Amino acid sequence: MYVCVCMAVTDRQIREAAEAGARNLKDLRRDLGVTSECGSCATHARRCLAEANESQRQAAKVKRTTV
Repeated sequence: MYVCVCMAVTDRQIREAAEAGARNLKDLRRDLGVTSECGSCATHARRCLAEANESQRQAAKVKRTTV
């Protein structure tokens, strides 16, 4: 699904950016251009990034407990 229409950024791209190290909206703006035009995507982009980062933390936690 498109999160930032102005820059044609999808939720998948935001998840990939999170996997590559994006931790905040500033990182998404630098890496993908999110919020650099109209800014109306900021809330949803921030939420997508938070969900992606939380999923990574949970996966890492599971991995540590199973090793």
